[in-house]
Amino acid sequence: MTQPKYTVTWKTLILIPVGLIAFLAYIYVFRVDIQDIVARVQRINLNLYMLATIAAVLDTLFFTFAWHSLLRFLKVKVSLFKSFLFVWIGIFIDGLIPAESISGEVTKIYLVNKEHDGTAGAATASVVAQRLIGMGLNVTTLLIGAALLLAESLLYGMMLALILFLVAVTFVSLALILLLCVKQNWTFRLVGAVTGFVERISRGRWKLTTLREEMVAATRSFHAAMKDYAHAPKTLLTASLFSTVSWIFSLAVFYLTFLAIPNAKISWSAILVTSAIFVAVKSIPVGVPFEVGLPEITLSTLLMIFGVPREISFTATILIRLPTFWLRFFVGFAAEQWLGIKALITRTKGHTELPQK
Repeated sequence: MTQPKYTVTWKTLILIPVGLIAFLAYIYVFRVDIQDIVARVQRINLNLYMLATIAAVLDTLFFTFAWHSLLRFLKVKVSLFKSFLFVWIGIFIDGLIPAESISGEVTKIYLVNKEHDGTAGAATASVVAQRLIGMGLNVTTLLIGAALLLAESLLYGMMLALILFLVAVTFVSLALILLLCVKQNWTFRLVGAVTGFVERISRGRWKLTTLREEMVAATRSFHAAMKDYAHAPKTLLTASLFSTVSWIFSLAVFYLTFLAIPNAKISWSAILVTSAIFVAVKSIPVGVPFEVGLPEITLSTLLMIFGVPREISFTATILIRLPTFWLRFFVGFAAEQWLGIKALITRTKGHTELPQK
């Protein structure tokens, strides 16, 4: 297998402004005072905002700790540093390819398998296990936030319907993933259906016999790893604790950002519900590159629903997205380039070194 290369072409550059234009159009529709936003950004508490930025990085770090603990249990020997790099690269690919989290997770599986050939099944199991933990945390966040809103008599109408819808969708998704983890034959059928569909649309030009065999082997390895996880509560607890710390830091980004903005206030119930809904919407593959546009529109709208003034809502949205998306995106890009350069140097040394006589 070769190192994947993701290049930003002129076609990609044309697509980049699409989401930004959508967000700017949304700002125009709401007749938001741009000068007011600029003035608020200029007056933010830089110390608190720097803490929010650090919290965003720590969120990614503890997310890596959780994934690395799951990999280590399956004896997949990838260093913590490389796991950290792979997570950053996955974030970069999530932003580059419009299939939020799916493309990033596939990238991480690929990179682990490239590091140690034959570990695709175990790597997939670690990613799926972490996804299940994350979905559980998100549902918990929604329910806690809903309970706090109910106590404040603020849970009604569209917000109640949206929370119930997202909880129901998450539970259905959890059930389907768990069934695929338990029912090995279902997974085999899914592999056969996917490869068969690709062969049909290629009209026989692509023969996927070897790929199908590799996927079947990886599926067996995946199910074996998931069974191992089922008998390893200590490992799952460790990964869950790391994921919980990561979740706390993600909430801290919201809270510290609001503290940094002059005259900005928001309740913890609003932070919990907004962050959970934001994560759910951001995970929908909508086909917009750089996941720009829809997340900003969603976040600013939710903040306004919770009574945050328009200008403060849009200011907070922009400031939150800087460390949680743009910073991560460019760090991920740097990690991908560094890994590619290192691989190139390694290959070059392998070609130039002469065998010892």
